[in-house]
Amino acid sequence: MDTRTVDPVPGTVRCRGSLLALVVFLAALVLIVAPASWTASAFANEPAFPLTVIDDEGTEVTVESEPQRIVSLTPASTEIAFALGAGERLVGRTDWDDFPAEAAEITPVASFTGVNMEQLVSLEPDLVLAGGNFFTPPDDIERMRDLGYPVVVLYAPDVPAVLAGIELIGTVVGAPEEAAALTSEMTVQFEAVRETVAAIDERPRTFYQVGSEPEIFAPAPGSFVADMVALAGGDPITTADAAAWAIPLEQLVVADPEVIILGDANYGVCPGDVATRAGWDEMTAVVSGDVRPVDDVPITRPGPRLMQGLASLARAIHPDLELDGFPLDQPLCEDAGT
Repeated sequence: MDTRTVDPVPGTVRCRGSLLALVVFLAALVLIVAPASWTASAFANEPAFPLTVIDDEGTEVTVESEPQRIVSLTPASTEIAFALGAGERLVGRTDWDDFPAEAAEITPVASFTGVNMEQLVSLEPDLVLAGGNFFTPPDDIERMRDLGYPVVVLYAPDVPAVLAGIELIGTVVGAPEEAAALTSEMTVQFEAVRETVAAIDERPRTFYQVGSEPEIFAPAPGSFVADMVALAGGDPITTADAAAWAIPLEQLVVADPEVIILGDANYGVCPGDVATRAGWDEMTAVVSGDVRPVDDVPITRPGPRLMQGLASLARAIHPDLELDGFPLDQPLCEDAGT
């Protein structure tokens, strides 16, 4: 295990469409390591600063004092910081941070090409929340640490891990009680969806389309979105390869989805487009008209809105499902009822 005690000091530097939907989807899978239970509050009673935490990569990171200049390198971390009341302390974000609206006012320091190190250094951060699973390039993480910044790497491989991530962020930003309250509320919401879905016997074969150009992109087995589909009452159709995000049309035809969820609807993909694709017209979902668009962001971004996303996905899979306490979604396509 890499052990680091960091005294944060500023350093100096020497030296579209469906495809975009896939990139944003992959970006959304970024947060923290799995907890032991849904209601874990391991970080709620942490001592005052300085404090040391272990991040998702197993690195011990010491934060000397309550951070006042935070750089968030994942959209989920940005949402969480705002939800915990720490949004005003954010000084840097990624190009993909789109919620809440106030996030647009924060200086962007990361894009598809990685972290703009010169821009980041100019902001003099005292805490960096980075993305694991290669979302934040490992070389950039190492360089920020070499410059003396405390970098906490976060990654959520499954739904329960989101709660641990929120509580870890709450700890390092000095808002553990707010984090515990948020995860408690989310747990109640999760149980409400789980209990409602559990009463349904049917588990339709469900294909969650991440993107369709230049290939058909789908959840990998054991992935975050496959887990969400199962929790929402569907039988997820996956790529059958944990290392693959593309699924051949022949494989999808054989799987014969009974429901198709358009996770790329935010990028203009609608049920009518699916119906005209060569080879799709005989799929059960297309024949029966069970092709439904969803707002992909709350479903796949591991942040405070995740349980609303789960409820939206459950309604898309089971249109007659009644879920009290969750607002209905706005229509995304003229040729669909969702």
